[in-house]
Parts: sequence; structure tokens; C-alpha cells
Amino acid sequence: MHLVSDSTGETLNAMLKATASQFAAAKPLEHIYALIRSRAQMEKTLAEIEASPGLVLYTVLNPELRRLLEIRCSELQTPAISVLDPLLHAFTDYLGLEQTLKAGAQHELNDAYFRRIAALDYTLSHDDGQMVWDLEPADVVVVGVSRTSKTPTCMYLANRGIKAANIPLVPTADPPQELFALRKPMVVGLVASPERLSQIRQSRLGNMNAEGAAEEYSDLDLIRQEVLNAKRLFARNRWPVIDVTRRSVEETAAAILTKLSARQNQA
Repeated sequence: MHLVSDSTGETLNAMLKATASQFAAAKPLEHIYALIRSRAQMEKTLAEIEASPGLVLYTVLNPELRRLLEIRCSELQTPAISVLDPLLHAFTDYLGLEQTLKAGAQHELNDAYFRRIAALDYTLSHDDGQMVWDLEPADVVVVGVSRTSKTPTCMYLANRGIKAANIPLVPTADPPQELFALRKPMVVGLVASPERLSQIRQSRLGNMNAEGAAEEYSDLDLIRQEVLNAKRLFARNRWPVIDVTRRSVEETAAAILTKLSARQNQA
């Protein structure tokens, strides 16, 4: 797989992963060519494609470089696919506007970029119950027992520009009172099956060589009670709940984004 981009190549990488996941028997060997914005860079890229033929995915806006790539791939009888063409054509037809043909426009240092950086800073400083007195500026506050993927979910959201804090539910302590006074943030509860949590915790403790603490932390009956108490807390406060047992971090974050969008549209 040859991924040719005049920007960072993130779009191509995401699309390749999404597509390749549907072909479990095949593993893509990736050749990534990012920031290809000159004829010399494209010529070098084409030489490497010729040396190792394979499917070419590209996002190249410059007409000259694009034509050079298309002609050479045609001569090599190598499939070359411009992955954004269907969307760009649909936008052009629907909006009646011309494309800017500006490479990497989505990565400009604009307001959205700085919001994402601010979200990452906020999320890092409000991880695992830190700074509970400063939760009101958050967009989302994630609450759950240990090992429900709170931190990675929040980091994924932060990379999307969402300020996300997370609060762990600990059997030996009450949740911080600040959590119940929030007005702006959407509070979301994460749960998972006790059996799955027990497995994850046992593995976690094994990696940490913390065998002495394993009995209570990974005890299935105690975890069942933890999860039950968490569900009751979420129900009392009418917080939306997401079961992460069979969800990836990306799927959990997507579910939160859907709920957040619906809440904002109702406001």
C-alpha cells in the first residue's frame, strides 16, 4: 500500500485502517509519503512505487502533481485512488463553490487547532479525579469504576477538541461533591461486565507484581457490587450510561460525541 499525500497523510491512514479491517486475512505493508508538494518529491515517490508495486491511495490537490501521479501509475498498471474525490465533488455540487486547492488546510493553526491543544491540556490536568474544583469548564465528565477505559476515552475526546475530565469511583470513598453541582458539562457513566473487569484487573495487577492487593481489587463478587453501586449512582442522577464491555475506546468516544451533539442541539 502506497499512501501519497500533500499533507500529513492522516486521512489516508485512517481510511486504510478502516478498509483493511474488513480483510482479516491480509495485512497491509504501508509505504507512507507525506508532504509531497514538489515535482522532485513526486518523482522520488513514483520511483519507489515502481520498485515496489502496490495499490496507491492519494490526496494530492496540486493539478500538475496529481496528473504526474495518475499518468505514471497508469503506465505501471498500478491502481491509484484519490480517496477524497467523491466527497469533494459532492460538496462542490451541493454548495456551488469552488475548491480552494489548499494542501493541509485542515491542519492550519486556526481557532480549531488551538481549541484542540487547550482540550488536551485540560484533559491531562483533570485525569483520574484531579482538580475536581475545576470541572465546570469541561465539556464532558466521565465517571466509572476502575478499568472502564476512562483515561484513554478522555484523551481520544480531547484530540477531537473536547475538554474531558474523568472521575474514578472508589469503593472506599464517596464521589466528590463537586460532581453533583455541575451545570455545563455532560456527565457520562461508564460500566462494564464484572467478569470482564475482573479479567482486566487481574492482568493489570500481574503486570505490576501487586499480588498482595489482587484479592479485593479483582474479586468478582466485590466488583459486581462496585458495578451495581455505580449503576445506581448514574440512575439517581439521570446520567447517560455507556457499557464499554465490547466497545473499543474509539467506539466509546463516538457514543459520547453522539450524546453530546444531541444535547447541544436541544439547547
